[in-house]
Amino acid sequence: MLNAFALDNGMLKSLHVGADSQSLRQAIWIDLTDPSDDEREQVEALYRQDLPDAEDVSEIEASARYYEDQDGLHVHSLFLQDIEGRPVSTTVAFILSGGRLITLHEHNLSVFRLLRLRARREPELAEDEVSLLLGLFETKVENLADRLERVHTDLEHVSTMVLADSNVNLEEAMDELTRQEDINGKIRLCLMDSQRALTFLLRRGRLDADKREWVREQLRDLDSLLPHNTFLFEKVNFLMDAAMGFSNIEQAQIIKIFSIAAVVFLPPTLVASIYGMNFHFMPEIDWKWGYPLAILLMLLSGLAPYVYFKHKGWL
Repeated sequence: MLNAFALDNGMLKSLHVGADSQSLRQAIWIDLTDPSDDEREQVEALYRQDLPDAEDVSEIEASARYYEDQDGLHVHSLFLQDIEGRPVSTTVAFILSGGRLITLHEHNLSVFRLLRLRARREPELAEDEVSLLLGLFETKVENLADRLERVHTDLEHVSTMVLADSNVNLEEAMDELTRQEDINGKIRLCLMDSQRALTFLLRRGRLDADKREWVREQLRDLDSLLPHNTFLFEKVNFLMDAAMGFSNIEQAQIIKIFSIAAVVFLPPTLVASIYGMNFHFMPEIDWKWGYPLAILLMLLSGLAPYVYFKHKGWL
């Protein structure tokens, strides 16, 4: 999908993209979402520059993610997006070239939609292509902060389940903790990647004083979010350890019951085994009250360990 936007009296306006590419010439922002080959060729032919392919965008080396060449300034940054109900980190390629911003990504991102909504309410947000780029990063940081708050809220619910609910399903609690740890890890990756991208822009972006201060403000926001992210990791680990401990206690209780049951039934089993032997000379066999006596002996021998364990407080 190919979307183009231009500035109209300080407002960001969507352009109709035709096959002749004429509308793209006035665009300040070209946004390509999982573009087709024709759309890529259309943009490349118009601006006479190569767009990165999927392998280039997914490179993890710093030299391949943040660099400047004859085509302009290139920044590849991770964004967190829910895809089919599951959070996924997806890389967006930004190109600042010729007074315009080109973005290339595989999935529709909520951050991009939020920026377009903000630009309608805040005309000063989209002054130029650099403002659009910094606005996207600011919206991204705010989105990550909201996600951290959501993780914290979910962990509070799990904390109540694990520490206060006596009837909790510990397996479900541990599944939820594992999911929250995965989300928190992806958030941390995006936060650290944003730090690197903004530091690169501060160093190589040739920004004016206001935009440099804007970048520094975003970096301060990131510095404040990372400790909170670390705290959530520690909380997840604590709750996971607590859940594992309670699970081990439950298993120990079950094993304890089986162990005590085995000890309780051992003496009656011994009595039954003795009187189940087939020897000819066994005086008790001829006793009139031998059978009731054997039954009574088995009951008493089983009851005695139970009373003893109860007295010791082991039951």
